[in-house]
This record gives sequence, C-alpha cells and structure tokens, in this order.
Amino acid sequence: MNNLLHVGAVALILGIGMLYSVRAGKLTVAGACMGGVLGVLLFLGAGYTGLAMLGAFFLLGSAASGWRVEEKRCSGLAEENKGRRTASQALANGGVAGILGLLSWWQPTYAPVLQLMIAGSFAAAAADTLASELGNVYGRRYYNILTLKPDTRGLNGVISLEGTLLGLVGSFLIAVIYSLGFGWSKAIWWLLVAGTVGNLADSVLGATLERRQYLSNDAVNFLNTLVGALTAALLYFLA
Repeated sequence: MNNLLHVGAVALILGIGMLYSVRAGKLTVAGACMGGVLGVLLFLGAGYTGLAMLGAFFLLGSAASGWRVEEKRCSGLAEENKGRRTASQALANGGVAGILGLLSWWQPTYAPVLQLMIAGSFAAAAADTLASELGNVYGRRYYNILTLKPDTRGLNGVISLEGTLLGLVGSFLIAVIYSLGFGWSKAIWWLLVAGTVGNLADSVLGATLERRQYLSNDAVNFLNTLVGALTAALLYFLA
C-alpha cells in the first residue's frame, strides 16, 4: 500500500509539473516528457529529495530566464524559442543526474556517493544558469575567462564577478535541499565547490570549443553537470 501511495504521489507531482510547464510555455511537450522521465529516474535513485532538486533547478532556471526578459531581448541576450526548453536542453541539464539516479537505484550500496553526485550536477547546472542569465543583467564588467581581459557581454566564455557570485547562490540552494533530504554535513561545502568548478568549466569550454563550434551549447551544459558531479565525488573520496 505504501509503495502504491508513493507511486501515486510521484505520478501526481510529475503530471502537474509537466502540465504546468507546457501551459506556462516553460517547456515544449517533448521537453516536458523528458523532464518526466528524468523525474522518475531521480525518484528511483534519490527519492523525493531528487525530485526536489530537479524542481528547484527548473524553477530557478525559469525565473532567471524570465527575469527582465525584455531588456535581454533588446540586447540580443534572451534565449531562443522564447525561453521554452526543449527535450535536448532538458537532457543536457538533467541527463547526468538521471543516469546517476538510475545507477543509485541499481547499485544501492553506492547510493550515498551517487546521490551526492546528483546534487553536484544540479549545483553546477544551477550555478551556470544563474551566472549567465542574471550575470548578463547585473554584471558591471565582463572578462574572458581565459585571458581575463575585458570581453563582450553574452559571448561564450565571458564571465563577471556578479554572475559568478549569483551562480554560487544557485549552488547553495541545491546544497540546502540535498542537506535537508540526506542530513547536514560538510557535503554542503563540497557542493558549493562542485557547482563553482562546473560553472567555470562551462565557461572554459565556452571560450574554447563552443566558440570554435566544436561543441554545441547542449554539449557544454552536459559536460558542465558532469564536471560538477565528478568534483563532488572527488571531494567525497578525499574526505
């Protein structure tokens, strides 16, 4: 009976989230379906905490993308497709977490580190999203991450101090959700580091491979979350 209740609750949560995201123009139908699949995998491997991290990232990303959107459009900085996320974008930001969720369910012995890696991937994704979306609004000076010389706002690999700090806020929120679900520990600091490292790795890839069109933005985002997950795992094993 308890299992049926959990299944029903998860189905209801995901169903409402998918319906809302499509009707509100946040996700395409395919994007919502991909989000639903990722939600199932995260619940299998990390329970309601996994769903909460996915939901928090989605809400943070949607709010950041919509913040002062007219100003971004006038500057040519707004996302394409009116900010509506596609299936490939959902997979780019949540695919690593979904794979880790499946592994955590399949190999429960390793669940603690895999669940931390899930949080690390979302910490990196949240950091990158807030750093780019809000950094383009509140940043004062913009620099190329490789040369640290002034560069054009909005270009791949361009960062600002304000954006980087806002990205840290995104990582912190994911870290808090993880800690509420799995207990408070020094892992909260590991996730701040993982999110920041992933965010900076995203900028380095953007300044090099993405600018040269060797990698797409989706590929860079996927690698960003992978770096965040691996950084969290490294800190776990070094502790």
